[in-house]
Amino acid sequence: MKLIFKSIFFLFLITFSFGKVQAQSRTKINFGADWEFKREEGSSPNWEKVTIPHTNRLEKLVVIKQFQGTSWYQKKFKTEASKDQKTFLYFEGVMQEADVWINDKKVANHKGGYLPFTVDVTPYLNSNNENTIKVKVNNEDNPDFLPGKPLKDLDFNYYGGIYRNVYLIKTSKLYITDAVAANKVAGGGVYVNFENIGKDEASGSIQVHLKNEFESDKNTFLKFILTDNKGKKAEFKSENFAIKSNTDFTLVQKISVKKPKLWSIKNPNLYQLEVQVILDNKIVDSNLLKVGIRKSELKADGYYLNDKKIYLNGTNEHQEYPYLGYAISDEAQYRDAVKIKNAGFDFVRLSHYPHAEAFLNACDELGILVMNSLTGWQFFGNETFQKNAYQDIRDMARRDRNHPSIIFWESSLNETEMSETFMKEATKTLKEELPFAHNYSASWIDNENYDLFIPARQHAKAPDYWTKYSKGNRKIFIAEYGDWEYYAQNAGFNQTEFSNLKEDERTSRQLRSNGEKRLLQQAYNFQEASNSNRKGAETIGEANWLMFDYNRGYSPDLESSGISDIFRIPKFAYYFYQSQRDANVVLDKKLASGPMVNIANYWTAESPLNVTVYSNCDEVALYLNDLLVAKERPFIGGNSDKLQHAPFIFKIEKFKAGTLRAEGFINGKKVASNVVRTPETASRIELSYDISSKAVNPEYPDMVFVYAKITDANGTVIPTATSEVTFALSEGNAEIIGQNPINAEAGIATIILKTKDLKNKIVLKASSGQLKDSTISITK
Repeated sequence: MKLIFKSIFFLFLITFSFGKVQAQSRTKINFGADWEFKREEGSSPNWEKVTIPHTNRLEKLVVIKQFQGTSWYQKKFKTEASKDQKTFLYFEGVMQEADVWINDKKVANHKGGYLPFTVDVTPYLNSNNENTIKVKVNNEDNPDFLPGKPLKDLDFNYYGGIYRNVYLIKTSKLYITDAVAANKVAGGGVYVNFENIGKDEASGSIQVHLKNEFESDKNTFLKFILTDNKGKKAEFKSENFAIKSNTDFTLVQKISVKKPKLWSIKNPNLYQLEVQVILDNKIVDSNLLKVGIRKSELKADGYYLNDKKIYLNGTNEHQEYPYLGYAISDEAQYRDAVKIKNAGFDFVRLSHYPHAEAFLNACDELGILVMNSLTGWQFFGNETFQKNAYQDIRDMARRDRNHPSIIFWESSLNETEMSETFMKEATKTLKEELPFAHNYSASWIDNENYDLFIPARQHAKAPDYWTKYSKGNRKIFIAEYGDWEYYAQNAGFNQTEFSNLKEDERTSRQLRSNGEKRLLQQAYNFQEASNSNRKGAETIGEANWLMFDYNRGYSPDLESSGISDIFRIPKFAYYFYQSQRDANVVLDKKLASGPMVNIANYWTAESPLNVTVYSNCDEVALYLNDLLVAKERPFIGGNSDKLQHAPFIFKIEKFKAGTLRAEGFINGKKVASNVVRTPETASRIELSYDISSKAVNPEYPDMVFVYAKITDANGTVIPTATSEVTFALSEGNAEIIGQNPINAEAGIATIILKTKDLKNKIVLKASSGQLKDSTISITK
């Protein structure tokens, strides 16, 4: 049953009040504490205490023979539930098949590791007594559901365990459903859509799906509270309506917002929407979510956000951490999103599966546009597999449809030869779930069923790649570039100039330990490819491959074409991309923006004498030991003429140890500077930890990277240092994750510090031979 009510409200001008009602009844409690775990391998092990999120085995830095098999989780818990309440368990993600028992009764089976499921545990609970939940988790290869391809042949790893959050949710028996669990086409839960958007007004609808599991009919109404980012509220309510016993009901509320604060990549304005279910003057259930008002359009001449044409500059990301796999905190997800934004990107493609809800929330908050992606890579399965793929499209759309950051939906299987029937059904399924305009489907195959063509650069051939694509029926977004065309095809444009380079020197797959010349080549490859992409008339944007190094199922080494390594330490290419954001763009103070300059050189006797400087300034002056080398404008050539900001190139005749200093100028005024010093003898360790604008969670488990830099007396990192570093905790409730001791790579040794709670400070020490020790304290 569906009813439509009209209610126009004028934000900030009129506020409706409906008197006092009792506090809301819905509770959502993190259910991650006090679990027990064991793996089914060899002789039966004892149960060990764990906290969710959890990976079913800590792996090595380079994953070889990852654990695949069956694991068990169990938890004993008490819960109070009245006869008028419902109790649910919400699993954000379990890799990859889960069977759930409550008090020895099997209550659920879920297939697929990247999307959530809900278990209604109400009928199975011993109210006010102890209950036991058991979850059997299997992450073995299974061709019947996505990704389908055996791990040994897969280009990424899917790690086992209950690796995302679990929540215990209590509601009234009259309640707002979960969108995925409701399994209704374009329905379930809360669905917000703004169709008509302008500077003066935005109008649309809020759709709410309710269930009445009382034994009697109920007369109710909904109250809506919309709050902007300054705390100003607007309240309105639906008309009263009746829901019959044991039936469901959909209400569609028309809304209008005057002078809306639009969501954009520079100003990601978010509104908080609270939907309350009012019964007998009590709030019996409520749903709280963040929404954004923005206009996203593909037009004949490009992509437009809020009526402004933009070129989408983005990256790809895999969601893994070293050792922990996928089992990371919401704060860690947020920090990765911050790093993407700080690198100069305003777009991310979720390769090659739906990422965590916390990551999408961070993209909403930070202003990062998103291509959401169906799980898949080079595998097309049988009829069962295809049916599961359609259901995953539905579940992905239902989970994520309210995120303003998501502008494209990759409803295809990446680099997979799909049948015409599958592609037609996949896009039909997506459009059924997202029936409003400007929800765009995307595929790596140029097929008429899809709105956007997203090839990888290497899917075409040098030297033109996709610059001469002119079919005109679809726009192009280059979904991957900068890696494979250099790794496999060696297809850079400057083959003559680089003829003296070995194959492993030409590739973009470069670890930080490979040295500055090869890291410069990686950065140059990305620059060359990006510049070329921008020459395509039909190309609306690009996503480089990729943001962070990662593990693959089929290869016993790290895939190292990230512009940061697996520990999130930037390479030179990171600063190339950071320089592509205009200096006049000012983002939230917690983010990196504005004028920047970075010297891509270690300045040692082996360093290139052609010094590359990345900057978004008009001019850059370079000094060697305080003597001016030159003041240059950007170097514009055939491989930099389409860039937003070409690099600066300085020629130094002879190496002299000391200091390189670059100063950036805009309109003749110095606005940025960067210094690089010749490293001297290693003498000490400098410890630091990374929170990327998100403090360590004081209550739930969190994880942060801790970096031990091997430096000289001046604090300059020794880029060739491989010293063995030992980390030791002397105080606080935390755990060191990773190899310990561990050898430094390019002067930096890294571990992950996993905190359990941060009620008291954590004290960590790093030591290495004759080097001066370093100690840091971490507090909330």
